[in-house]
Amino acid sequence: MEVNNKIRIAKFLAEAGVASRRKAEDIISAGKVKIGTEVVKNLATKVSPDADDIFVNGKKITIEHKVYYLLHKPVGTLSSVSDPHYKETVLKFVPRHPRVFPVGRLDKDSSGLLLLSNDGDLTYKVTHPKFEVKKTYLVTINKDIDKKDVAQLKKGVQLTEGIAKADHVVIKEKRKMEIVVHQGWNRQIRRMLGEFGYGVMELQRIKEGKLVLGDLPVGKYKKLDKKDII
Repeated sequence: MEVNNKIRIAKFLAEAGVASRRKAEDIISAGKVKIGTEVVKNLATKVSPDADDIFVNGKKITIEHKVYYLLHKPVGTLSSVSDPHYKETVLKFVPRHPRVFPVGRLDKDSSGLLLLSNDGDLTYKVTHPKFEVKKTYLVTINKDIDKKDVAQLKKGVQLTEGIAKADHVVIKEKRKMEIVVHQGWNRQIRRMLGEFGYGVMELQRIKEGKLVLGDLPVGKYKKLDKKDII
């Protein structure tokens, strides 16, 4: 591989899933990383992304090829890698290798579009609030929608984390609406609507950034290219 394609050792470890770049630097400085048989502590050291002679605490570390799956998450499954009290996680619906993780969250009682990947940089760009990736939800509630409440959703609702705002709201039926948000706080839509006394009966994510759920069947996934996502 060309020298210009080499990356810093901390970035290599981060992309391999060992730790964040900052923590990877601590691991390197502590003398826990070897290239071949030689301990490396210099943070400026660069290696090839496809290197196969990098070891952390004696364990060989390699970067797996990046994969991207768009899953239609069913209701009743957790958006997590594992849970000691609940076996049904979204990982059961996608290939076991290479190992992937959910990009962002979609709560157990919700369904729809969920991205899974092993690309840490992409996860950061999709989930960090500063990038304002918009997510669209189709929501069915337990009583007729008051247009005054819709206006307030757009102005903002006080939650524990701060002011939660709907970027866009479209009333589809008396008890069904589309809500667009970019913040992505835990159970945000449910909590926002709860401030007005609405109970959410169904919640489905139908869009995220450039991605659209479309007619993908529940419990099925499709592979994506990175360019399709960001």
